[in-house]
Amino acid sequence: MVAFGVFCLLSGVVYLVNDIRDCDADRLHPTKSSRPIASGALSVQAAWVFAAALTVLALALAFRLSNGFGAVGLTYLVLLVLYSVWLKHMVILDVLTLSLGFVLRAWGGAVAVDVGMSHWLLLLTLLGALFLALSKRRAELVSLAGDAKHHRPSLAEYSPHLLDQMISVVTASTLLAYALYTIDTQTVARFGTDRLLWTLPFPLYGIFRYLYLVHQRDGGGNPSEILLSDRPILVCVALWGAAVVLVIYGSRLAAGH
Repeated sequence: MVAFGVFCLLSGVVYLVNDIRDCDADRLHPTKSSRPIASGALSVQAAWVFAAALTVLALALAFRLSNGFGAVGLTYLVLLVLYSVWLKHMVILDVLTLSLGFVLRAWGGAVAVDVGMSHWLLLLTLLGALFLALSKRRAELVSLAGDAKHHRPSLAEYSPHLLDQMISVVTASTLLAYALYTIDTQTVARFGTDRLLWTLPFPLYGIFRYLYLVHQRDGGGNPSEILLSDRPILVCVALWGAAVVLVIYGSRLAAGH
């Protein structure tokens, strides 16, 4: 829980730095113009003070938890600040950096509770985050249309067709990685069943549903909003969780009998 709180604080620092640097461009954006700094509700000076205070607090808690976790937290902060300052203007590197940020969060969680980091968790986190980041770029490009390059230079280097190709590659890779994880010998040995592959239809539906919202409903600009408000996706996640529990513990109960 402390590690979770630390990454919430670090994310807050990154968002503050990003919004400070982008406040002029955000004022021209149809939805980002309502953000506190862009709208003038929060001054730039106050935002810098908050960012500095959150940085000190977050890193102090991180290193108090453990030196390893503190190193991961510091790496995350440096990487995402570099993204806000420079890397988000670099085509392809922008979405890769965002995705690596989520991988570092997962890695930080493993370090915090002192367990080995699963290579499958790293891979699936990277691919899943990359899928969301590319979908978000596509939504931004479509919603901003001709003003996209003025809002963010890297958007001028993308096109809906290029992003659709990238999303197709990542979608296939994500589903294949999930399928291979479920039948991996270590996974079967750990959970005592080879039937986790039966849960594949749920991520398959979830990803296809998300693509439907991106292409047919002009969604994807705010992934967290979709993931928390779209009822079919919420039901899919709940059913996936129930299926995983049933497969793992149902097999163990059957073996026990």
